[in-house]
Amino acid sequence: MANRKVSNPLALAVLSLLTERPMHPYEMSTTMRERAHEQSIKLNYGSLYSVVESLQKHGLIEAQETVREGRRPERTIYAITEPGRTEFVDWLSELLAVPVKEYRQFEAALALAGALPPDEVVRLLKTRQIRLKTDVASIQSTIEQAMADGLPYLFLVETDFARAMRAAELAFVDRLVAGIEDGTLADLELWRRFHETGEVPSEADWKRAEVKLRSVD
Repeated sequence: MANRKVSNPLALAVLSLLTERPMHPYEMSTTMRERAHEQSIKLNYGSLYSVVESLQKHGLIEAQETVREGRRPERTIYAITEPGRTEFVDWLSELLAVPVKEYRQFEAALALAGALPPDEVVRLLKTRQIRLKTDVASIQSTIEQAMADGLPYLFLVETDFARAMRAAELAFVDRLVAGIEDGTLADLELWRRFHETGEVPSEADWKRAEVKLRSVD
């Protein structure tokens, strides 16, 4: 991945908006909320101003004019520069084309799940199953309603991606729970023995497990 002068995803959203037309930060925030971008990009007004200042500092956007509407405070309207337009296209293209490692909290929890007994992990994962099923159904309903109201799919593609990710996670959790409950999960006996007897698996056991994992990969 390229070393970006500004790497916050919110900066990418700002550049995207300014490819449409010049805007002041309040209009940027309002437009992003209208398009539900806060569902996929962390957005708050303070960080938006910081991002705008950083983009301006690096010459990716520039102040175009300052306006005042009625009794409202002055607002600075920003426009994208040619270097900013080039950066936006290159950055977005890279994100679309190149998979990157993302450190998800659930993935970290799975890496450490062995610290809990298998039956307790199953209980917790079943709670997660319920919530994931609710999420998938809710997101699907949102997509269907929005399309019925005439919203183009292009404006829902990130929502559909969120639904697909939840569905994939649910399918994984279903398999993991089933593997623990029916006893087919690899090395389940090591896991159970550790919590029943306090016996830590030997290096040979760990190496055998690693070999199995590599064979699955």
